[in-house]
Amino acid sequence: MTLKRFLLVSTLSLLCSSLLNAGEVYLSELDMANCQQGWGQPGINVSVDGNKLTIGGEQYDKGLGTHSDSAILLQLDGKVKSFTAMVGVDSETGARGSVRFVIYGDNKKLYSSELLKGGQPATQVAVDLSGVRELMLLTTAGDNGIDYDHANWAQAKFVYDGAAPKTASQPVEEKYILTPPAPAEPRINSASIFGVRPGSPVLYTIAATGERPMTFSAKGLPKGVTVDEKTGQITGQTVRGSYKVTLIAKNKLGKATKELTLEVGDKIALTPPMGWNSWNCWGCAIDEAKIRDSAQWLVKSGLINHGWQYINIDDCWMKKLDTDDEVLGGTRRDEQGYILTNKNFPDMRKLTDYIHGLGLKTGIYISPGPSTCAGFEGSYKYEKQDAEIFAAWGFDYLKYDWCGYGSIVRNPDLVALKLPYIHMAHYLAQQPRDIVYSLCQYGMGEVWQWGGEVGGNCWRTTGDIVDTWGSMAGIGFDQAKCTPFARPGNWNDPDMLVVGKVGWGPNLHDSRLTPSEQYTHISLWSLLASPLLIGCDLSQLDEFTLNLLTNDEVIAVNQDSLGVQAGRKIQTEEGEVWVKPLADGSYAVGLFNRGYIASEIEADFAALGLKPGKYQVRDLWRQQELGNFKGSFKSQVPRHGVVLVKVTRK
Repeated sequence: MTLKRFLLVSTLSLLCSSLLNAGEVYLSELDMANCQQGWGQPGINVSVDGNKLTIGGEQYDKGLGTHSDSAILLQLDGKVKSFTAMVGVDSETGARGSVRFVIYGDNKKLYSSELLKGGQPATQVAVDLSGVRELMLLTTAGDNGIDYDHANWAQAKFVYDGAAPKTASQPVEEKYILTPPAPAEPRINSASIFGVRPGSPVLYTIAATGERPMTFSAKGLPKGVTVDEKTGQITGQTVRGSYKVTLIAKNKLGKATKELTLEVGDKIALTPPMGWNSWNCWGCAIDEAKIRDSAQWLVKSGLINHGWQYINIDDCWMKKLDTDDEVLGGTRRDEQGYILTNKNFPDMRKLTDYIHGLGLKTGIYISPGPSTCAGFEGSYKYEKQDAEIFAAWGFDYLKYDWCGYGSIVRNPDLVALKLPYIHMAHYLAQQPRDIVYSLCQYGMGEVWQWGGEVGGNCWRTTGDIVDTWGSMAGIGFDQAKCTPFARPGNWNDPDMLVVGKVGWGPNLHDSRLTPSEQYTHISLWSLLASPLLIGCDLSQLDEFTLNLLTNDEVIAVNQDSLGVQAGRKIQTEEGEVWVKPLADGSYAVGLFNRGYIASEIEADFAALGLKPGKYQVRDLWRQQELGNFKGSFKSQVPRHGVVLVKVTRK
């Protein structure tokens, strides 16, 4: 072969090879099994709601319909040339929703859109991917939560000159423990204030860590109230007044004391309720044995020694009138209209007595409608009987869920939203025991503005949470609007905790939140002065989850007697800084990283509203002093993580 012919053949061979390897592929043609998003499932060539992809009124035939916060990780071979797309909020939202589209390549930000809102036209994206080996496509929420954030990557296409891009699973973050173990010496961890109404039964368990056996006493208890030396349970009944009590815990290594204000008056729930709820773990797969077991594990695990006290039964404890019941002549109420339990709960009074005997409190659930979310008997037209039977059974907490009431009032105005809650509050107030009243109606009508007015002690401000970053972060970081309305006895509730093994039914799985995201979850809910209701299987608590739930300095932020909810003071594209004033004059400050890579987050003291001067900073998760700082404090924060500190003026 002549040299000329050899060169010609070689050139043609290389050209053919290049043509064979070159290509283009649409994002929607790739496997989206690993796509993470805050709500729903990825829509392949359709929106997240299954409609034609439409942005600003213009339709697109290809693309991915997702929902903030979403993340798609792709592996490239370094030979992908480019990525192009038209991005925006799908028109199906009715001009609602706000989303930012962000692209990282090899941990460097390659693109970030402006905050795009529903109703706006699509924005064109064109990114050079030369040499990039790992790509992350993100959608992040604005400052108003994730509602209606239907984010479209329309006509999203890769051009490559090698192997086609492939989606990949998110990297696994190993669990890491920050909180040191509690000392063997006694330490009292109870909240410093407790409210009860005159004549109502008192049940307050002194929460204390340290080596057992331990004995308890109290100085300054009012007449009619006593403390059990062995269990630390304070029980009895008394008259109106504000009583300054000294709690005392002793073991062979020493003694601890703490001042408690016992407020006997018109307000209860003076700090946010802390405990466990059955729904995020068991859903409808509950029975008395599971509730008893959960109560036992709250004690066995030591959670009771850190202030966790409620064991709450959610939906599905009542009867459900189905075809078989009708054939058998079944009924859901007795002749006086009192609700009947199903076969899984044979004796509610024995169950509550058992839970109270452990030093715990207990809650129950029902809807103001004819049926509950799961189709079981509701309270509609039987509110008086239900309030009476809940008190007679000995319950301390009621979750009153709007589910089912929508069949009575459709498209309710503000008056209609309030009415069923006012109705039940009227009857609860007539009972001879305190029942914490939790309104569950998903934030409709801006309930945070009027929940206390209708008798609520806490109220859901949002839809249901699930164990994804998009859901948790979208809900948690949207609570700034509620900040002015939290106070002792009245708490904003961004839903339950999704740590540990959860599942909403008999099949459980480890929380899909990364360890850093779980630290963010507990930190943010503590700053928000939110009710803390664990949703996992307490019998399967691992060391990480137990450590996460037993940091007394973090819990103290949630249980602070001043009762102020944190507010967001600093917000950048990657980070947020929230601050919560505390009763001792210090501040709890959360530095949050909402970005994809570890970043330095700065808390400027002036921006936080702090007076000029020097401040001592303490890391609350590590329980370590970090030193004195003037002007600002900054720290490296892991992806989706937090640094939670206490800032005290020197």
